Amino acid sequence: MPSTILITGANGNLGAATVKKFLDEGYRVIAVDHSGTNLGFASGHENFMLRSVDVGDEQAVGTFMEEIIELYDSIDAALMLVGGFAMGDIATTDGSAMRKMYALNFETAYFIARPLFQHMLDKGYGRLVFMGSRPALRPEQGTGILAYSLTKSLLFYLADLLNATAKGKNVVASVVAPSTIDTPINRASIPGADPSTWVRADQIADLLEFICNKKSDALREPVYKIYNNS
Repeated sequence: MPSTILITGANGNLGAATVKKFLDEGYRVIAVDHSGTNLGFASGHENFMLRSVDVGDEQAVGTFMEEIIELYDSIDAALMLVGGFAMGDIATTDGSAMRKMYALNFETAYFIARPLFQHMLDKGYGRLVFMGSRPALRPEQGTGILAYSLTKSLLFYLADLLNATAKGKNVVASVVAPSTIDTPINRASIPGADPSTWVRADQIADLLEFICNKKSDALREPVYKIYNNS
């Protein structure tokens, strides 16, 4: 029986590349997003399910989790790719801006991870993967994107707390911290940059699949810095 993988933000550039990678490798994929416009390649695939769920709504997520756990019995991994970005330093970042980034970057991951973590502990196996960022690890790069960097940094500590709780069990929370991802939006917003130094979505997808396969079983408390040459 194939492993069952939940992927949020599945219709984005990284999400679509990740869905393709996992389907190609024989996993069962539950893709979560408001649209499937970039997922036409998966339409009709026997191991693919697309669900529209507001991952910022804790009650909606809880109901969804109950449904898919009942349907599949075991969710082996969750890749939480939803997030948001905003410019702003300490002078321009007010409470409203901070709350927006908190909701996009932390709550959308926490609401998924909370019920799945207990499910994985009960099953004795699971992988939770959070999408961090390099500015969350390097303060000098985060001063102009304060709310984004702060809210992404919470995911690293959340992973630490979950790993401490799951110590001695085969349940692991990981954080992937990419540099700039080569996407059409980033190319348009950073003119003059050299995208060949950035990390590609398919390279991150390869890493995510490694985290979820047996080759990574011995790893604990992992943080993956995937920067390419940028």
